[in-house]
Amino acid sequence: MSPALQRAWLRRGPLAWLLLPLSALYAALALAHRALYRSGLRRTDRLPVPVVVVGNVVAGGAGKTPVVMALLRHLHERGLAAGVVSRGYGRSGDDVIEVHAGDEAARTGDEPLLVKRNAGVPVFVARRRADAARALLHAYPATRVIVSDDGLQHHALARDIEVCVFDARGVGNGWRLPAGPLREGWPRPVDFVLAHGQPPGIEGHPLQRELAAQAVRADGSQRSLAELARAGAVHAVAGIAQPENFFAMLRAAGVPLAGTLALPDHHDFGTTLPVADGATLVCTEKDAVKLWRTRPDAWAVPLQVTLPPEFVAAFDRLLDARLSSAHGSPPP
Repeated sequence: MSPALQRAWLRRGPLAWLLLPLSALYAALALAHRALYRSGLRRTDRLPVPVVVVGNVVAGGAGKTPVVMALLRHLHERGLAAGVVSRGYGRSGDDVIEVHAGDEAARTGDEPLLVKRNAGVPVFVARRRADAARALLHAYPATRVIVSDDGLQHHALARDIEVCVFDARGVGNGWRLPAGPLREGWPRPVDFVLAHGQPPGIEGHPLQRELAAQAVRADGSQRSLAELARAGAVHAVAGIAQPENFFAMLRAAGVPLAGTLALPDHHDFGTTLPVADGATLVCTEKDAVKLWRTRPDAWAVPLQVTLPPEFVAAFDRLLDARLSSAHGSPPP
């Protein structure tokens, strides 16, 4: 996704107006797609356990995967066995597969691999999330909750709780793709909204995000950000939706950057990086699952998300109601 297009999505400028007729076509196709499921012409799969979908309505990412991992930590603290399903964006193949910690991101997708390594829960990917969920429950029948990383617009899988995540961009110019960033119209009914960066016009629970105090390397060794700040020439690389946010957070944490390299989201890091010899290389935790293949010396700095207590309490109440229902989930 080009930076020029992302900038165009922030306001209703000439490029956005030029693309507006295509947005009407996109909206019509999305409406027809949803109508197929509402009418029963396409099947919606309902599982015997509650399904929590964490997603967004804007293209380009809004920080949903860190929220998924924070929710998994909370479910673990509650003693609830959880599993994760995803499409595995950017992976090769469409088969239903289980993600293992030693996998390559090319096989699984970078975000599912990150979740697996971070949370250690069962993770399955498939073109249809419903297929991934059924495979997960077959392999791990003790699973009590399924969390879908993304999928608000994936109507083939029935869901019990929807969590929509926003970053500082909010809804941008408020238009649908490709004239704006919206995958679907907003506002739309969801159970919870989590927002970080105080996006204009978005009402929801405020989400706190900060970099971890320790960076980690492929061999498991750790180094504080304060030590990295004294390491000499530090170069930061990020292949995420908003690379500049990562660079700004590093600088705010006191790490001076001798250079930065912003790459497209889900970049595969298959080529040599233009980083000077002897420089300390810093990356995001998401990028590390791919970059460590060729640069095990790179230091990954995790992003930590703190869920608001009010959100956690309300989420637990809703989840408990689903868990206590006769079939795990209420009827559609």
